[in-house]
Amino acid sequence: MRFRPRYALIPLFALVLTACGGGQVKRVSEPAASIQQLTVGSDGNWNVELRLRNYSSMPMRFDTVSLAVKVGDEAAGTLSATPGLSIGPESADVVSVRMQPSSAARMVVADSLAGGRSLFYELEGSVSATPEEKKQRSFQVKSRNSLNQAPGLPGVLR
Repeated sequence: MRFRPRYALIPLFALVLTACGGGQVKRVSEPAASIQQLTVGSDGNWNVELRLRNYSSMPMRFDTVSLAVKVGDEAAGTLSATPGLSIGPESADVVSVRMQPSSAARMVVADSLAGGRSLFYELEGSVSATPEEKKQRSFQVKSRNSLNQAPGLPGVLR
């Protein structure tokens, strides 16, 4: 078999073109929020572990969170926080938020805990975040999910 230089040049040109690609594309995507854990305190107030997810390809600083919470069919109130938390690309972190829920929402959660049933919830509102080296943006967030009683931890839903 004879060596053909023109066939050897094709992979070389492909390698050169790949090297000229310019690096990673920086993309800003809408973040997400969900409840990782809800703990009912002895006073009836809730401690909510709010999971903030950064789907962007660059770090983002999460400045403010304002999310209306609904449990079952009842409005519970608003989760408001100013975490000032920087989350790396395509990563998540958790922030604790104390909340005084409505009495109807307290009843829904108490019923769920007493019966060992899943608790369905909705979050809707806005999250303000600042992508690396850019201006702050406000993102609309809406999510639906459920929590279940944590085994061996009374008053805790995960």
